[in-house]
Parts: sequence; C-alpha cells; structure tokens
Amino acid sequence: MTLTLQAARVNNGLTQREAAKEFGVSVDKYASLERDNSDMSYSLIKKIPIVFGINADSIFFGDKNEFIRVKKEERLKREQSMT
Repeated sequence: MTLTLQAARVNNGLTQREAAKEFGVSVDKYASLERDNSDMSYSLIKKIPIVFGINADSIFFGDKNEFIRVKKEERLKREQSMT
C-alpha cells in the first residue's frame, strides 16, 4: 500500500510540528514536503523508517494532488470492472 507523507504522519499520531522536529526541518518545510515531496532529499528519505516505522518505498513521492488523482482513477477502474 502506498501512502502520502501526510497519511504516514497521521497514522503515527503526529502533528506537523512533531514530524518536522523528528525530521529536523522547519514546520514550513515539512508542510511543503507533505504537499509535494518529489524533491525530498535522500537524508530525509532515510529518516522515514525511523520516524514513521515504515519502509520509504511505502511513500508516494510527488505532488499530493497527483496521488489523489491516480487513486481516484484506480477506484473508478475497479468499480467499472465490477459492473
């Protein structure tokens, strides 16, 4: 299952402020990464398993709106195949 950075944070019961502190970045920087983490540095990517307890491969890297669009398309295809 692929998650956004925001979903991983929420699943771990962290606020943006708490997650930013764990990643060692400002709250503004962390919020920006939740919107679009396509340019997330490797040093921050390596912290994902430490902070969230999941493999970095489980995170969608890109614009959050693109993730939502892709997931909607996948859901529509599944619904159409059921009819």
